[in-house]
Amino acid sequence: MASPAKFLIVIAGPTAVGKTDLSIRLAKHFDTVILSADSRQFFREMHIGTAKPTPEEQQGVKHYFIDSHSISEEYNAGQFEADALEILDRVFQEKDIAILVGGSGLYVRALCEGMDEMPEVASEIRESLNKRLEEEGLEVLVQELEKLDPEYYAQVDKANPQRVVRALEVCLASGKPYSWFRSQQKKERPFQIIKIGLARDREELYQRIDLRMDLMLKQGLLEEAKALLPYKNHQALQTVGYSEIFDFLEGKYDWEETVRLLKRNSRRYAKRQLTWFRKDQGFKWFEASQENEILAYIEAEMKQPK
Repeated sequence: MASPAKFLIVIAGPTAVGKTDLSIRLAKHFDTVILSADSRQFFREMHIGTAKPTPEEQQGVKHYFIDSHSISEEYNAGQFEADALEILDRVFQEKDIAILVGGSGLYVRALCEGMDEMPEVASEIRESLNKRLEEEGLEVLVQELEKLDPEYYAQVDKANPQRVVRALEVCLASGKPYSWFRSQQKKERPFQIIKIGLARDREELYQRIDLRMDLMLKQGLLEEAKALLPYKNHQALQTVGYSEIFDFLEGKYDWEETVRLLKRNSRRYAKRQLTWFRKDQGFKWFEASQENEILAYIEAEMKQPK
């Protein structure tokens, strides 16, 4: 007798769209667990700025990759792929369904399609690039990437320091373009994948982002960022919500301008997330409020012969 099919349900979309609430309701409906694919929620020291669901908000649903690592560790998408596959192997021994939720497109892709084998990068190269980023600015590194890897330069989000630095690390460590290692060949998985994209009206989404940022500031984002200042060069902290406050602490902006940049950059981040996920034709898109329609779609997909 054939084993029952196993399904990974992916819930993806921009920040503040409502992924957490929906994923918890789906996990309860299917009596299963959630794996977080938010590359910042891994870190125990980062709470407020990551909109991490609290134990109360998790409502008793088992979550993996929340508070799983310390900010003193480096953790990348390749490691996440290996760890998540190991966890899914255990989960699928007892359950037929698991849920992956998050807005970090690279981590979603790593688990669903696999990561290409990247060369080891010496810590000295990473530290040197982060120092240059701090002292010379992102634009200088972007220009260097254009020379070393014009193919990836044409694709990369040039406003994302984490992506630019990562590509340069590989170029400098290997002597080959970063794009050379990105074969884009999908790996076969021993489970079926159902991808759900969540969206909202743009003005509504932007209003939710602004309200979320106000709440983060009220909850103590400034104090959290101060405590994380020794780790400011960690890749997870070179992102929206922390980098703006680090700039404020260094006197680059006054507080009013910092708050404006926090909200503006969060909206821009949401736009980049949407662009990333919409490139993947495997996603079926819904309004975040369409819970019944989403559930019906998932159950219909699980009945489809593969």
